[in-house]
Amino acid sequence: MTVEVGGMMAAGVATLIAGLALLPPRVRAASGAERILVLGPICYAIALAVFAAEHFTDSRGMAPMVPHWLPAHLFWVWFVGFAWLSAAISFILARWVGWSAPLVALMMLLIVATLDVPNIHAGFHDRFFWILFVRETSFAGGAMVLAGSVWPRGTLASTTLLRVGRAIVGVVMIFYAVEHFLHPHHVVGVPLEKLAPAWVPAPVVIAWIVGIALLLGGIGLFIRPTVRIAAAGAGGVLLLVTIFYYGPMLVSEFHTNPVEGLNYVGDTLLYAGTVLLAGLGTSPAPLADKSRLSPAGSWQVSA
Repeated sequence: MTVEVGGMMAAGVATLIAGLALLPPRVRAASGAERILVLGPICYAIALAVFAAEHFTDSRGMAPMVPHWLPAHLFWVWFVGFAWLSAAISFILARWVGWSAPLVALMMLLIVATLDVPNIHAGFHDRFFWILFVRETSFAGGAMVLAGSVWPRGTLASTTLLRVGRAIVGVVMIFYAVEHFLHPHHVVGVPLEKLAPAWVPAPVVIAWIVGIALLLGGIGLFIRPTVRIAAAGAGGVLLLVTIFYYGPMLVSEFHTNPVEGLNYVGDTLLYAGTVLLAGLGTSPAPLADKSRLSPAGSWQVSA
């Protein structure tokens, strides 16, 4: 096992254990679909921790991804890794989320602006370019909703973050749903170029099930009474996909390409967390940012 693989796995497992240890009081404080939505910050944090470890252990391999016009490429790789690790800790502990969530959203948008936007012309006719383009944009949308949900309810900033972030996530879900219907032989969740492994039973059926969940969930995010159930339902499906689809894929490929397997698990878990986060901020009770006030760090589904 390489240092990179060991570091990514250790970071993910440690964050998972911490998240599960702090989860019971948050679940008890929630009800209905909210009991699933509280998994959103944990899923998001686990993925961020895994990617942070990758930045630290494979910094030289990732340095060429930094835009050529930026100096000190290694510094920026470490900087992003530190940002992901800090945000993961913040999300798990439910502390200072009013700061960390909007900064994560900003970082995701900066990644889109610096890595994806300059390549639009070259990738314009490549559907996988657009799948990746909207993936990071969707991650930013989920973090925006999280930020809006812990900021004072009714303010312009909170309302804007909630509406814009949720709209981004909803549109991307619908787009991904269409991709699942048109190309059902590819992997599900984030519909990337990799084909479904041969051992996956009924891959087309699975793709259609996930596509329907994304379509209904994406539409549901635009209808206020259904926001929470839409996010919980689609996010729950993506979480199951992460565990029972990409988990076995990681095991089967562990001796050939474990980093790719870990990245697929991390990407899908991050997307599941993003969809779950889109359901936050919908309770009618206006609350202040409880992430810094509650000793248990209970997540609130209102702003």
